[in-house]
Amino acid sequence: MGRSMERAAMLAQGETDKDLLAVFDTLGTPEGATAAARLAKKAGATIVLGPVLSREVRPVLAVIGLQAPVITFSNDMALIDSGAFVFGITAQQSVTTILRFAASRGIRRIAIGGLDDSWGRQVRSAAMSIAREIGLESSELPAGALPTAPLPDAVLMSDAPTLGRAGVALKSAGVQLLGSCQGLDIPPEVLGVIEGAWLSSPDPVAFAGFARTFEDRTGSAPGLISGLAYDAVNIVKQLRLGGGVDRSAVLAGTNFKGVCGDVRFRDNGSIARALSVLAVTDGKLRTVAPGSLT
Repeated sequence: MGRSMERAAMLAQGETDKDLLAVFDTLGTPEGATAAARLAKKAGATIVLGPVLSREVRPVLAVIGLQAPVITFSNDMALIDSGAFVFGITAQQSVTTILRFAASRGIRRIAIGGLDDSWGRQVRSAAMSIAREIGLESSELPAGALPTAPLPDAVLMSDAPTLGRAGVALKSAGVQLLGSCQGLDIPPEVLGVIEGAWLSSPDPVAFAGFARTFEDRTGSAPGLISGLAYDAVNIVKQLRLGGGVDRSAVLAGTNFKGVCGDVRFRDNGSIARALSVLAVTDGKLRTVAPGSLT
């Protein structure tokens, strides 16, 4: 993952400015993150892109202090108000997009489920909160469970495998399938059983353009995390052209373009992100509501 992110960052940076980008490996541990942050600070970093893992973020912040903004690729919403900007695609972003769209299409009662992992728990928490906010009646399913009678208007699942199981079980029940999945790489066997499902996601067309260039350059396909690295470096380039790479420039209210969705930074470290709504049509993903920042 780290090597793919580095390649995406270098692709965005370009050959002429490659000396402005330094990479320090955290080794995936808090101790490694501390050591990497010390190297970045010693090198005079004006902005830190990373780390990826939530357990590495606070050690980095402890070293960097106020010297430079820290933009983590983690999607852990517990890091909001930590001092870092949370650049990963969060459950809050994903769920807000899909539930607001569902409500606009007449959905009133939803059941929320999925795996009992970190992402699944964050999806449940965000969905229950957002449902209350927009006036949806919601119920929470046990981990891995499917809804029973009386059935809701829609079921939101946090992961592709559980969504696929729901697709098989509820195929003729008239229940709308909603997905809050973390990437565009949904297995074909799942797509085949969730016809008509609505999913929140980065715009696949925008991401595909980056993916083609990345694959042509490296010979391998990028994951979503590599797209985030690409976007982050492009944001820094835009800040540099604007005359300042510091916290005030990050928070100037600019809408930054990105292959993983346009973004705007907030002062509590959260990020507004434009995600699209996709519908599964004939086993393929089709955009039905392009993402936008409001």
